[in-house]
Amino acid sequence: MFKPTATTLDFADIQLRPLTLNDVEIFHHCANDDRIWTWMTPNPCTTLAATEQWITDALNADNSVPFVIIDKKTGQMAGSTRYLNIKPADYGLEIGHTFLNPRFWRTHVNTQNKFCLIRHAFEELKAIRVALRTHEQNQRSRNAIGRIGAEFEGILRNHRIMATGKRRNTAVFSIIDSQWPQVKQQLLNRIKK
Repeated sequence: MFKPTATTLDFADIQLRPLTLNDVEIFHHCANDDRIWTWMTPNPCTTLAATEQWITDALNADNSVPFVIIDKKTGQMAGSTRYLNIKPADYGLEIGHTFLNPRFWRTHVNTQNKFCLIRHAFEELKAIRVALRTHEQNQRSRNAIGRIGAEFEGILRNHRIMATGKRRNTAVFSIIDSQWPQVKQQLLNRIKK
């Protein structure tokens, strides 16, 4: 049965491990930067208590497997990500709620993180579709998703109402199982550089 669960994933210079409540302090230190949350919710990690609530909500969310991203070069938490919108009957899932502390933007971390998650989804879990979504106007994120080889599918208009009350259009990307061998090779080539 297609059922992603909390597990530790290692690759080259990063490690993904299950998020726990023991991570409150390092998560707060890593995530308490307003630049991270520009295209998502307002900063949910302004205090330790707020960070603990955010982690609790992440751990209790249905159809979600949250991870901490560790940069093995520095030993620091670089960010967080998760599998979400898991569809067992359809062998599909989404990678999302991903953030990196700005000191890790445009580094090896995002590419290796996505490689780990996508490889695990296709090769271990036997997924047939991995989706990624971002705010329509978040060009930095859209570029990063495109660089990993995901195909742009379109825009979900008025997809969400943000905490500010503004309507959000969401850009949707995906990789399907038949594309994975080519995407995998492209990612490995990028990682080797």
